Amino acid sequence: MKKKIIDKFPFVSYEKKTYEITEMQTRCRLFFEWMNTRRTVRDFSDKYIPENIIENILLSASTAPSGAHKQPWTFCVVKDPEVKKQIRVAAEKEEKESYETRMTDEWLRDLQPIGTDWHKPFLETAPYLIVVFKRSYELESNNYKHQNYYVTESCGIACGFLLTAIHDAGLVALTHTPSPMNFLSKILNRPENEKPFLLIPVGYPADECWVPDLQRKSISEICVWI
Repeated sequence: MKKKIIDKFPFVSYEKKTYEITEMQTRCRLFFEWMNTRRTVRDFSDKYIPENIIENILLSASTAPSGAHKQPWTFCVVKDPEVKKQIRVAAEKEEKESYETRMTDEWLRDLQPIGTDWHKPFLETAPYLIVVFKRSYELESNNYKHQNYYVTESCGIACGFLLTAIHDAGLVALTHTPSPMNFLSKILNRPENEKPFLLIPVGYPADECWVPDLQRKSISEICVWI
């Protein structure tokens, strides 16, 4: 069966660099220690970042696996101050409504240790906003809507890669999900096959930057061996 597929479609030989067990243990430990320094940040600097750094970060995100390799995502990078202001105004409108009428008391209590509210100044301060759109289908030349598969899962994985690449570059990010997010489609003039998935401010941390003293779950709390 594999030979028939290889004969019919283009395949390339895959060779992955492997490591001895001791080096593997060291590498994965060091990688965890580095990733464990990643934090969600709400205090951004407006310091300039070259665009090619953002482009390479997005290329890393685009290496994520996706259903049938459809790569059902669009990364819309916003740097224009006026557009960022429009996004902030619209986002704060939705967030204010959420905090005052949509969120349950339990939800609001859970947010208290993080210290968030509906004010989102970082949407203007951060030099870039990366708005991730998920593409439910592709519109072909004959107006046929070609379905994409596992779109939400694929975009979620790509965003994980994106956050990792941002951290690896020495920058910080925030996963922002104002709900509903349809205003992003309108402001950014995106086509109907794209729906907003995640809004991620990216930049350097502010000179004075504070984050909650939170603890991650232990391995025994997140892992079950069967």
